[in-house]
Amino acid sequence: MKQNMGTADKVIRLAVAAIIAVLYFTGQISGTVAIVLGIVAVAFLVTSLIGWCPAYVPFGISTKKK
Repeated sequence: MKQNMGTADKVIRLAVAAIIAVLYFTGQISGTVAIVLGIVAVAFLVTSLIGWCPAYVPFGISTKKK
């Protein structure tokens, strides 16, 4: 897997994941919404840590500087 995410992309995804976690742990979201957003948060966390987004591949997108 060739990395296709730049630093700004990673930071934004980590921030969104953190915001979702805070909303969940403070009780602002619950039920089905919490489950769906939790899955999104985990996906954002994993993709930002490995630097590769599978959704970018079919479109040939890369936010990583050459």
